Amino acid sequence: MKFHLDKKQDALYMRFNDNPYFESDEIQEGIIFDYDQRGKIIAIEILDASKRLPRNFKSQLIKREISVE
Repeated sequence: MKFHLDKKQDALYMRFNDNPYFESDEIQEGIIFDYDQRGKIIAIEILDASKRLPRNFKSQLIKREISVE
């Protein structure tokens, strides 16, 4: 699993595997699921992440050496 937090865009991207992307679905405003060709979720993107996630989430990512820009 890979995490990427983009501070400029205020978006968190979580990728679960390397299966090729097929399509996306915004399941709720600002929450986007990416699917492979078999309909399996391969990634989730959360927009306005700082407003949706706990305050200490970013510091926990940094402690785990997850990609943060």
